Amino acid sequence: MKALILAGGLGTRLRPLTYRMPKPLIPLLGRPLVDHIIDPLPAEVDTVVLAVSYMKDALDAYFSSHDVGRKVVLVNEEAPLGTGGAVKNVAHYINDTFIAFNGDVVCSVDLNDMLHHHREHGGIGTMALWRVDDPSAFGVVGRDSRGRITSFQEKPAKEEAISNSINAGVYIFEKELLDHIPAGVVSLERDVFPKILNKGLHGYEFKGHWIDCGTRENILVAQRTLLDLGGGRISPEMIKEDDAMLTGVNMVQRSHLRGCRIGPHVYIEDDVLISKGAEVSESMVLRGALIEEGAKVQGSIIGPDCVVARGQAVKDQIVART
Repeated sequence: MKALILAGGLGTRLRPLTYRMPKPLIPLLGRPLVDHIIDPLPAEVDTVVLAVSYMKDALDAYFSSHDVGRKVVLVNEEAPLGTGGAVKNVAHYINDTFIAFNGDVVCSVDLNDMLHHHREHGGIGTMALWRVDDPSAFGVVGRDSRGRITSFQEKPAKEEAISNSINAGVYIFEKELLDHIPAGVVSLERDVFPKILNKGLHGYEFKGHWIDCGTRENILVAQRTLLDLGGGRISPEMIKEDDAMLTGVNMVQRSHLRGCRIGPHVYIEDDVLISKGAEVSESMVLRGALIEEGAKVQGSIIGPDCVVARGQAVKDQIVART
């Protein structure tokens, strides 16, 4: 079985971090975002196809040097093709039922159970669904009493929404889907799904967590969620001196904490120095960064080798080299 990850976006909402790092390789608790999608795949998935269009060389380098337990194939798009066009572009790799993901989703869906549900119900596809309080920012799904999808709404007003179940960006499809995707720039959500409802498109609702990691805010929500679920981890090579204090759940790799206050929900990579009197909370500090004396970092991502100056306050920002 093949799994397809739609990872062709430019990561514009995560700039300037994504000027030098493709979104699939942004670290989430020590592992690239894309690994959090690959790791939970069912054992029968032997090949992962990544549809990419930005910084393919960086992704090639990562998968050439890291064994993720499955064959990985990168397929480049010369120009963005949309979600449907990206699926069509990799059609020659698809020979049977396949799993597809939006490339920035981190969630707790049980893919083995979803696959069982798909095979039990039949039809052309199954879409993972997530319940939200306010669906106005999402694609909303209507279903009948048997769970079969009957209609879609794109970002409706809250009071006009047909349900509070949204498209979670995780799918299981039969190969037949490819016959319903025309050539060119195509949106699965707008151009394809409404036209295949008579083929049997079913919803699969799950619980736990679902985060679209396309923004700074949501990357940090994912970090906090996973820290709270799995607990923190402190490297034995971390140097802590001058009464440095850690509070709450954090993950700290080989770094140097000097008389600072860290936490909660902080991820710190190797070779980071956080100086006396500095405070870091709800943030990500990447390899080689320096937080100088008295600086305060909250709700932010500090990119590799960046400096937060003495006494500077950084709140709800991405600081990265361009």
